[in-house]
Amino acid sequence: MKIVSLFSGAGGLDLGLVQAGHEIIWANDIYADAVATYRKNIGNHVYMRDISEIPSSEIPSCDVVVGGFPCQGFSVANWGRTIKDERNKLYKEMVRVIDDKKPRFFIAENVKGLISLGKGEILKRIISDFSRVGYKTTWHVLNSADYGVPQKRMRFVMLGVRNDIATLPSIFPPEPTHHDPTKKGNCAKLKPWLSVGRALAHIPEPELAPDIPNHQYSKYKLRFNGHMGHRYIDPDKPAPTVTGRGDEKGGVVVLHHPKNHRRMSARELATVQSFPDNFVFEGTKTSAYRQIANAVPPALGYAIGVMLSKNANQILHFDREAI
Repeated sequence: MKIVSLFSGAGGLDLGLVQAGHEIIWANDIYADAVATYRKNIGNHVYMRDISEIPSSEIPSCDVVVGGFPCQGFSVANWGRTIKDERNKLYKEMVRVIDDKKPRFFIAENVKGLISLGKGEILKRIISDFSRVGYKTTWHVLNSADYGVPQKRMRFVMLGVRNDIATLPSIFPPEPTHHDPTKKGNCAKLKPWLSVGRALAHIPEPELAPDIPNHQYSKYKLRFNGHMGHRYIDPDKPAPTVTGRGDEKGGVVVLHHPKNHRRMSARELATVQSFPDNFVFEGTKTSAYRQIANAVPPALGYAIGVMLSKNANQILHFDREAI
């Protein structure tokens, strides 16, 4: 499928979609280092402009629109005021692009906390907005560890399907490839979760491998108090969630290395996000940390891409039957 990617960041989701056989024909973000990283690793089809300043006529027609929208400005107390909140600009722009381009599908991704905002009222409003522009939706909270990511990263993922595509069977969410080995169940065909210790085992200490790209780490003193960023890391389990704090001005919670002797390097944090070793991040170490923390894990993107491929095959099947 031909895909338009909004708020693409460094390209984690897009990389996974490309690995699954899709074509990203247009992407957009406003952060210079993330756009430079995208161009270096994925392609020159990314544009560094505010999406609110890009008319839909400049965005190519596509089969799928993907993107994550912000939720910080939503308020149940005064929905009218919330709609005007500047922080919701990107959400409104995603609805606008989908309404104008009318792709077969869209994928919206966000933090899992979206479903509980306003006791669920915000999500109802979002579903209503997409329904208004002609899409039925379904959503799940997915654990990235279930798709081969060495990290327990929970993400809200919504699939939107254009109303005229009414005969497709439901194949959402994507089929897991891994499972929690501590839980019993029918998981014979699934691999156990990938542990963070195993995922990082091939990466030498930064001092021993100065030529590895992005293999610099924060020298911030370690603490072990159980709070975010100060937790003991169990090397035999997936890592806790890699967390960023918003846009390019926000900080990043850098996890401890599974040996618990220092913080992870940006290269190691990228591995925990399932980026391949040859994916190089542009900018400073701090910028690389931030790009990585705000990314969708490529392995989760790949699973979503496989799901979309199955949908595409179903569409072609029904089209042939109609003919």
